Amino acid sequence: MSHYDASTAQIFVYTFKEGMLSALAHDLKLKVGRFELDTEGGAVTATFDATTLAVACPRKDGQDNPGGLPQLTYGEIEKNARNDVLEVSRYPSIRFRSTAVTDTEVEGELTHHGNTRAVHGVRKDDAQSRVAEFRFDQRDFGIKPYSAMFGTLKIKPEVVVEVRLPRE
Repeated sequence: MSHYDASTAQIFVYTFKEGMLSALAHDLKLKVGRFELDTEGGAVTATFDATTLAVACPRKDGQDNPGGLPQLTYGEIEKNARNDVLEVSRYPSIRFRSTAVTDTEVEGELTHHGNTRAVHGVRKDDAQSRVAEFRFDQRDFGIKPYSAMFGTLKIKPEVVVEVRLPRE
């Protein structure tokens, strides 16, 4: 069995802006600060601490853009994500259990915000890491995507979660 946490692996959540005022907003790369992920044979189990979701950096045109937002705004973004969107006081953890893992895909069940749904990930391994990318709609888990300014500034329902484990 192999065990991973934030000291040995990385988990990122990518969000994407939309709405009439989207030109004023930023796509975001968020990082999960605390998690436990175990692999044994073809099985993967993981628990993610939603209270540790933090802004890694803004993104522009699909690329990291570290200077794109003042770091002073990170705290407000994190507070909104944790409290208003994820409701971490009620749902502090997210769980995953694989049902199938191949060289090209990862299938499993994700329990998030009190709902369990089947999720599908695509393997995108590179020279340094084993990488799985999952796309899902927040609404499938009973989550209302972030919206402000009467809906003129909002986050798209679909998010991307990237799991990066070191090659052994």
